[in-house]
Amino acid sequence: MAILLGSFLIGCKVRQSVSLAKHDKYTPKPVVKKSSSATYDDDGLYTLPEDTGEFINFEVSSIDEYIDTFSEIAQMEMKAYGIPASITLAQGLLESGFGKGELARKTNNHFGIKCHTGWEGDFDYHDDDEKGECFRKYNHPMYSFRDHSIFLTNRGRYAFLFDLHNDDYKGWAKGLRKAGYATDKRYPQKLIALIERHELYRFDNKIKKQGYGQVAATTEIAENTNRTPQNQTHVVKYGDTLYSISRAYSVSLDDLKRWNYLYDSDISVGQKLVVKTKKFN
Repeated sequence: MAILLGSFLIGCKVRQSVSLAKHDKYTPKPVVKKSSSATYDDDGLYTLPEDTGEFINFEVSSIDEYIDTFSEIAQMEMKAYGIPASITLAQGLLESGFGKGELARKTNNHFGIKCHTGWEGDFDYHDDDEKGECFRKYNHPMYSFRDHSIFLTNRGRYAFLFDLHNDDYKGWAKGLRKAGYATDKRYPQKLIALIERHELYRFDNKIKKQGYGQVAATTEIAENTNRTPQNQTHVVKYGDTLYSISRAYSVSLDDLKRWNYLYDSDISVGQKLVVKTKKFN
């Protein structure tokens, strides 16, 4: 895996790297020279390029080059957040004009994410539904991919999508439109067409084969009272930590992270976590 990620980072023409946690803001940091070979740290975070504060004009010449360049990061985001890699790539292709659209070229924003309340990163203005709307700006497209994952997982209106199987790209495409990600009525059909035309679902299948399959987010009700539910969940309360939850349910931290697509110990109040995955007795 380190070799694969290393080649990706080299392909992105970036040689500095630093671990980026889920809630890091994309502000300039001191340059730290490290090996271009990416690895996993003790918290399970994979290494992203260092944001040096310098905006990179990222050129992509074709759809195939876009897929070759960003398929690795889309798969890593699928592991960490449970969003199908095919959906991430299709949205990136569509929203950015495979990296050649005006917004993508001047902001490295590949998902059309607007500033919204609370955004503290860089930004630029672009005409969209209205003239001169505020869009998030990134120094490298990779940070746009990470912010896309955070955007979907931290907003309640998208929560139902994570109850779908993470290879159900059709369900995800339709659900994104239903949740209001895009106003285009044909948005689901466009995503599905891109996925099927370029066989992007192959990346979902690859990650599922590595053991990152969907775990249902709700507790199943047993028909027989003598049978135990297949999955048990815990809603995070104030003061909970991933460690305290693991102790309470006698499960390992590694299992909690794997069942819930977590690559660090970040959890938030109200978040629903799978804490047991058992077959019926």
